[in-house]
Amino acid sequence: MTMDVAGEELADRVRALLTFDAVVEEKRMFGTRAFLLDGHILVGARSGGVLLVRVDEQHGAELVTRRGVAAAVMGPRTMGTGWLDVAPEVLVDDADLAFWLDVAREDASRER
Repeated sequence: MTMDVAGEELADRVRALLTFDAVVEEKRMFGTRAFLLDGHILVGARSGGVLLVRVDEQHGAELVTRRGVAAAVMGPRTMGTGWLDVAPEVLVDDADLAFWLDVAREDASRER
């Protein structure tokens, strides 16, 4: 599965906002451009400009009620509330995207 233009553009935006974190690694995984922190997926840029966000399950249960947010779907499987898909229409500016990157980083730091 190849990434489309919207996914590549989102990956560029994520990369630009995460450049301050030298420990962030970028990998292609499951048709997603994944950004990892200490070996764990933080976020992923997906086809269509959808942002995959890894969060704490309880926090995800709250966040999934926000406009443009849904439990992530990978292939035939809907993931739990620890994996969210954030629609491109709610990622219009960098402040919106930075909010989700911060959420993912905060939840990742709690898990360690």
